[in-house]
Amino acid sequence: MSKKIVIVSGGELEENHALSVLNEEDSCYVIGVDRGMEFLYGHNIMPNYIVGDFDSVRPEIAEYYRKETSVPIREFNPVKDASDTEIAIRLAVTLGCKEMVILGATGGRLDHLWANVQCLAIPFKNGIDARILDNQNSIRLIGGRTVLKKGETYGPYFSVFPLGEEIFRFNIKGAKYPLKNHVLTSYDSLCVSNQIEADEVVIDFAGGIVILMETRDLR
Repeated sequence: MSKKIVIVSGGELEENHALSVLNEEDSCYVIGVDRGMEFLYGHNIMPNYIVGDFDSVRPEIAEYYRKETSVPIREFNPVKDASDTEIAIRLAVTLGCKEMVILGATGGRLDHLWANVQCLAIPFKNGIDARILDNQNSIRLIGGRTVLKKGETYGPYFSVFPLGEEIFRFNIKGAKYPLKNHVLTSYDSLCVSNQIEADEVVIDFAGGIVILMETRDLR
């Protein structure tokens, strides 16, 4: 099994971007999630696993995977205690991945997006490098010291938010808007759309979990 697992969920998928991720050499292990199966089916990409309650996928596609393939399927009742994407994330953790990319986790309903961001805590607490990707955004969780190098980030902007509790002694060095001994809270927009000015930005803080978004505009 590849150490990198790509989860294709049922949110918005920009075709060229999604295919570029799926076609990377080390991204060969794929989990299709509910309506994300339709994207995989339409592009002749055979997933290694399928999970979901199948409430948003066309019946003929679900039947194809059930009857015409040997892909393992984990089907759940729509009345359940976790989202389809969370179930796929937990499956990826149990499969022993070292890196996880989640596609189709953004766009559409904001409650789904926020649930997916919160679910990043599952791989994070298991020591797995996991991120949500679309063609404009890379979202991941960080703890402690993180370095962003100029020219290597997903886009020219980065934003930070606490996941849950306030973050004390929060510092940003090398950015357009540096911070020193700041208290990062969930009720202000101070740390949105910062930019790298030096060769690298160093983010460090005393404890807790921070959401890091690297973003870019569409041209």
